[in-house]
Amino acid sequence: MPWFVWLLAAGVLGAAEFFTLTLAFGLMAGAALVAAVVAGAGIGALGQLIAFVTTAAAGLVVVRPIALRHMAQGPLTREGSDALIGKRAEVLQEVTATHGLIKLSGEEWSARALDESHVIPIGALVDVMEIEGATAIVYPRELLP
Repeated sequence: MPWFVWLLAAGVLGAAEFFTLTLAFGLMAGAALVAAVVAGAGIGALGQLIAFVTTAAAGLVVVRPIALRHMAQGPLTREGSDALIGKRAEVLQEVTATHGLIKLSGEEWSARALDESHVIPIGALVDVMEIEGATAIVYPRELLP
């Protein structure tokens, strides 16, 4: 088979991978590129087919499970407002169920108490339990178990 047929197959398989995101078509596109190189080197159709099948099988059996495992892992670090959850803050203005102000990571944040019955006084230390928009939901540090 001519090398450009393998390149065409690699393009079609690459396009299929783009639309399906299964990692299988992409690995087979890579195998078609290997077969195109083998065809360009002047090796016959049987050698091209063996190169394609061997490379595709190795990719699907070895590379794909490793890639899927890495894609399933969550990020190692939290970013943005997610990184503030669990941090300690100081109350600058009394925090209630509806309003308040805290100093968190050197910045002033609007805050409200996690427990609607709590009123957290100025100067108290709190833990950030979650972030909703630009408001930190906090809990008094001395009440934590």
